[in-house]
Parts: sequence; structure tokens; C-alpha cells
Amino acid sequence: MSVDPLEKQIVRAPEFGRGAWLNTECPLRLAGLRGRAVLVDFWEYSCINCIRTLPYLREWYQRYSDKGLVVIGVHSPEFPFGREREQIERAIRELDIPYPVLMDNDFQTWDAYANRFWPAKYLIDQHGYLRYHSHGEGGYGAFEQAIQAILRESDPDVELPAIMLPLRDEDKPGAVCYRPTPELHAGLDRGALGNPEGYAGGVPMVYRLPKLRVTGAFYVSGAWQAGEQHFAYQGQTEGLIQVPYEAVEVNAVLSPHVETVERMIHPETVGVEIWQDELPLDDERRGVDVMPEGRVLVDRPRMYNLIRNPGFEPHELTLRVKSRGFALYSFSFTGCVKEG
Repeated sequence: MSVDPLEKQIVRAPEFGRGAWLNTECPLRLAGLRGRAVLVDFWEYSCINCIRTLPYLREWYQRYSDKGLVVIGVHSPEFPFGREREQIERAIRELDIPYPVLMDNDFQTWDAYANRFWPAKYLIDQHGYLRYHSHGEGGYGAFEQAIQAILRESDPDVELPAIMLPLRDEDKPGAVCYRPTPELHAGLDRGALGNPEGYAGGVPMVYRLPKLRVTGAFYVSGAWQAGEQHFAYQGQTEGLIQVPYEAVEVNAVLSPHVETVERMIHPETVGVEIWQDELPLDDERRGVDVMPEGRVLVDRPRMYNLIRNPGFEPHELTLRVKSRGFALYSFSFTGCVKEG
């Protein structure tokens, strides 16, 4: 496998915008990193594709930081809670991110790079020129080859390791990737609510589940209220969220409460029951965030892994909610399975 040609030294990488720097003793400037290759990764801590890319970034950091590579994460938030420093610091710890992270809350760096995707990786040479980029998952071997090509431009005699093998079975040659149900957003902005009552202009409404439910939407029963990017439970008994889907895994971005202050005043963990096809979730299909008794404990706003089917399968997922203020932001799905 040969790397796609590096881009010519034509476009200089823009300087980082304003924002808090985490995981480093002092703010960084691109101008101060001349003489070193720089990998800039635009990510978001509740984004499944970003999370799946992080193991490769960690490995590249370990392999090449002493060879002249600097890795920098730029966290550009998709949801309002992604602007909270506490949430990003906790994500850095839990995701074991060893390199500096810039909180790009105002999207200054995102806009400077004319970026449009999570995740997106940009490789900058020792003279400050953009030489290679990649959007989304995949292409890890080619990107590592680009890193090595940039490092050899500075030092042709540098000793570099062999390109690493894929870290997951579904990343290996021969893996089969089906087209899963597309990502579903919950709020007024790009919302995928399938109930015939609709969003009711963002005011509270009591919903009933329609008999006909199809993939590409989520459905609710009980009292709910929509915000721009979320759907929050407003009832007193039990509310349901049902999602017909086709996928291997299902993830959901959830929060115990929308408001930051409310989460501070009432820090209680919210338990949500996870069912599939009108039955409690069995052990074989429990996502990593689902407890043996079939509940996920929502203690803060983040992405939760709910379902891990043994293969690419059609099902209907149900979330059973009893806590007023609980909020859904999105569902995401994966469709790749290992060979055999």
C-alpha cells in the first residue's frame, strides 16, 4: 500500500484560534512548532466516529512523538454541554488522551481550517504547510504512511516502525460494512421525531406511540418537550423512546438534565431501562454502558453504548424513562462486522 501523494507546499496551515488549552502546561501556537510535524485532529467527545479514531491517534502519538510529531486535539462542540470544561477534562481522562487539547468553543479554529466534519485530521509539515488530510473513520494505514513521509522529509535517515496493523477486527481487510440506519438527531434542529404530533413548536406535549414505526426516525410516548438539539422528558410516570433500526451497534447521546446548573443542583444519576424487540435486553447484546440488570446509568452528558448485536440485524430499541428532565440528543449506529 502506497500513500496518496502528499499535497504540495502551497497552503499554510492557519494559526490556532482562542480557547482554553487542556493537557498542556501552556498554550500552543503553530508558529512555535516550526521544525516539527503537526497532526491536528478535530473531534467531539460524544461523537462515535471520533471515539473510534482515538486509539489510532494515541498509537501515533506513542510511536512518533520522539521522532518529531506533535499531536493536537481541537475539541469543537456539537452540543452545548461540549463547551463545559469539566466535561472535556473528564473525557480526556477517561479516553486516555495523552496530547494537548484546545477547547474550540467559538469554532474559530474549525472555521480557520474550513472544516466541516467530525472527526477530521490535518497533517502539517515542519515548515507549516498543510500536506495531508482525512475525514471520518478509516484510511489509518494511509495516514500513518503520510506521517512517515513528512518525518522523512525532515530526516531521511530517521528510523521508523512498520505501519501498524488495524487495531479492530472490523478495520481489517475482509471486514464487511453494511449501511446502518443513519444518525438520528432529537431536537428541533434536524430532528428525526416520527410521531404524527410533531414537535409542537417546542412546547411540552403528551405523545402516543403510532402503530406504524419505520427506520429513520425515533418515536416517543409520554410527556416530552423539544429544544434546539435535545428532547427532554417532562412526565411523572414512565416515558418511552422507541427506535426501529438496522445496525450492529447502537449508541445514544444522553444527559440526566439539559441545564448545567440543574445538573449541579441535582447530580443524581438517572437509570434508564434498555429493551429490545419488547423484551429486556439479554447479556449477549448488552452495550458496554448497560449494566447486567439491563439499565444504563446516565450520570452526565455523553455518548452511551447501548446495543452490541452479534451481527448486522434489524431490531426495535426501547428506552424506558422515569426521570423528569432526562434528555436525548442523538442516536448513532455502526454497521461493520469482522470477516467470518
